[in-house]
Amino acid sequence: MTCKKILYIWVGILLIVGCGTQQIDENGIRNAVTGVLTAQQKAWNEGNVEEFMAGYRRSEDLTFASEDTVSRGWEAVLKRYKTKYTPETMGQLNFSDLKITPLSPDAAYVIGTWALKREPDNPGGKFTLIFRKFEEGWKIVHDHTSSRVK
Repeated sequence: MTCKKILYIWVGILLIVGCGTQQIDENGIRNAVTGVLTAQQKAWNEGNVEEFMAGYRRSEDLTFASEDTVSRGWEAVLKRYKTKYTPETMGQLNFSDLKITPLSPDAAYVIGTWALKREPDNPGGKFTLIFRKFEEGWKIVHDHTSSRVK
């Protein structure tokens, strides 16, 4: 085999391998997801549940698991929040300990801590979110939130 043939084979292998993998912009994904969470925190702290819900995918496929129940669909999750909270009882939300893990160019999961500062209590807990990238941007498609036991 000549050097030229070996070179062509190697170039072909590199093209096949290179075309078969998708590049993940991990920093870009982390920044986009952080932007969604920051906007949600701001909306919550302003008492605006509808704007908070803008971080979720407006779809019947959305799932929210918490307190031994699963809400399915954007409208059901909105109703859950509106039933459980009023602007006066929402308090000040803080997200912390965020670990954002990109899974592909259009998917990521987040593990973090949530805390509410309000009268007369200060509830909090952990959450796991699944984000997907859509034409309208990065949106939560699954939320599993737990509360710490006192």
